[in-house]
Amino acid sequence: MNEPIDDLVRAVEATLFASEAPMSVEQLSTHLGQADVRSALLQLQTHYAGRGIHLVQRGGRWHFQTAPDLAHLLRREREEPRRLSRAATEVLAIVAYHEPVSRAQIEAIRGVQTARGTLDVLMEAGWVRVAGRREVPGRPVIYATTPEFLSHFGLGSLRELPGIDELRAAGLLDPVDDDMIEAALGPSHAGGQSADEAELDRSATGPGQHDDRVASSNESA
Repeated sequence: MNEPIDDLVRAVEATLFASEAPMSVEQLSTHLGQADVRSALLQLQTHYAGRGIHLVQRGGRWHFQTAPDLAHLLRREREEPRRLSRAATEVLAIVAYHEPVSRAQIEAIRGVQTARGTLDVLMEAGWVRVAGRREVPGRPVIYATTPEFLSHFGLGSLRELPGIDELRAAGLLDPVDDDMIEAALGPSHAGGQSADEAELDRSATGPGQHDDRVASSNESA
């Protein structure tokens, strides 16, 4: 015989089921009259653990999704995947592994200038956002990933981003891309100098050189 389900649990379940977008704890609480929904979320997560749909948290937001082993049943015959250019893929990787990061830092890691439209494409996709300005001369715009980025790639947090060895093992890394990917992942994943260290090195070369570069980044952003 099924155990009775708490009214708050049912309310949280109904709210998430009807929502068009993932919801944070704060949003759920506000919608349900400032109720403490954390316990209800955990109960629902346990309840749906072995079912055809799961309740998952991605980037601090909760939503229902198809169980991974059943996803193939719901694929449509016609798929229109979002395809990124090589440049956009590189920039997205750099932002994810180094955020918050400025345009100047992105260009320093890639070794080439970043076209204005590349970051625009990532922001239109909802995967990258403006995260403010760095408190250095010129105050360049800095970029970070979004909860939508985590949700799209099935990540609970940025800590779950794969390292270079995992990418190679999964067959997702072309050998010709190794140098760029190693630079993008940084020392914690692949060795080398981080973007923040590169920024500090530039500042140590003298205020004139640093200011020119930051100002250029600010104008481009």
